[in-house]
This record gives sequence, C-alpha cells and structure tokens, in this order.
Amino acid sequence: MAAGGKSPDFKLAFHASDREIARSIMEQKVAHLNFGEKLWVWFEANKKQALWGTLIVVGLGLIVSFYLWQESEKETNAGEALSRVLANTAFSGGAQVASPEAYLKVASQHGGTSAGAQALLLAGEAFFAAGRYSEAQAQFQRFSRDYAGNPLITQALLGAATCLDAQGKTEEAARAYKEVFERYPNANVVPQARFSLARIYESQGKLEQARSLYEEVARAENSIGNEAGMRLEELKTKLSAAAPPAAFPILSTPKTN
Repeated sequence: MAAGGKSPDFKLAFHASDREIARSIMEQKVAHLNFGEKLWVWFEANKKQALWGTLIVVGLGLIVSFYLWQESEKETNAGEALSRVLANTAFSGGAQVASPEAYLKVASQHGGTSAGAQALLLAGEAFFAAGRYSEAQAQFQRFSRDYAGNPLITQALLGAATCLDAQGKTEEAARAYKEVFERYPNANVVPQARFSLARIYESQGKLEQARSLYEEVARAENSIGNEAGMRLEELKTKLSAAAPPAAFPILSTPKTN
C-alpha cells in the first residue's frame, strides 16, 4: 500500500485490463468483416500513410505516361520526316535516289527512333549506289554501333561487308561475310553472305570451300538459290577439269616360251 492509502499499481492494472478487453472486442469485430470493410478499417487507421502512398503511385503513373507519350511523339515525328524524304523520291518517278545527306539529316535529328535507324541504313545504301563505298561503309558501321539490338543489324553487317568487297579489300570482306552467318545463322541475309563468300573463295582458287558454300545456298528455293546452283555446276566442271587424269594400270604381256 503506498503512502496516503492509495494503490496505484492496482489502478494501472485495472486500466490495462480494460484496454486488453477493448482490443479483444475490436479484433473479434474486425475478424467478422469482409475484405472491403477490413480495407476501410485499415485505411481509417493509416489514413496519412495511405494518402501518401496514393500520391506516389499517381505521380509515378504520370511520369510513365508522359515518358510513353514523349517517346510516341518522337517516333511519330521521325516517321514523318523519313516519309517526306521518301515521298520526294516517289514524286520524281523513282528516277533519282534521295541524297545520302537527306537520310543522314533524319538519322541525326531523330536518333534512337526506328525511323532514324532506317534512315541511317538508307543513307548507307544511297552512298553505295553513288559509288561512295567508304562513306557507305561508315554508315553501316555506325548503325552497328548505335543500334546493336535492332532487328536490322544483319542488314548493316552485310552492307559493311559488301562495301569492303566493292573496295577490293577481299580478305576483310571474306571475314565480314563469314561473321554475318556465324553470328546470326538464322538471319534472312545468310544466303547472300554465304554466296558472296563462296564467290570470293572461287576467285582465290579455294574451289572446295566455294563448292561447300554454293551447295548450302543452292538448297534455298529462291533467286539466289538458283544462281548458286548454276555457279555450282560451273564449279564442278572446273573441278573435273583440274582433276588429274585417272591412271590406267599397265598390263604386262605374257612371256612366250
């Protein structure tokens, strides 16, 4: 018993017991609520945190929406710019090819977009058509660096190899052609790469290696497959002519007694 006849310990214990009973009753009530009601109870108990969480989610949603809208706008603007360059060529009746510089302008102003990537490839093709092989090669190599994950990467690799070939850099071209079908065996440019490498091997006198590649390409039922088949027949003729004549056994004449 404390001084003054008071018993604070008993009083505190009594209040604690009241709180436990109240909490137990509340828990029993919450247990019988459905999901929506439980959610509302939680919200009422955590209103401030819930409001902050909602604001954060809304803010993130706005940021993502703005980013997607901005990316969509970039793609749209890039597509329109490339279409204008292509339209100028079409309106001229296709008699002239758009200048490489026109494509490069689109590629530079709209880098990172699909239309910008296509413009870079078209610039390389335009340089090649104009006989400016080293400049064409530079654009194809730039595409390989800037758009390594683009589905058109094999077009750029084949383009760079063809530029080397056109410049007479045969050994480098051979390695570049080989890289195309070794890195991307299922790409649609593989037959062209194999055919071009076979042609190089044939010019170098590596006839057996050329024949093996022609045979692979000839299996395709398309124009390049047909061309490979014709080159293969010509090559077989060369191989037959180059083969040494078969040695006939010398028969010894029987001795007469």
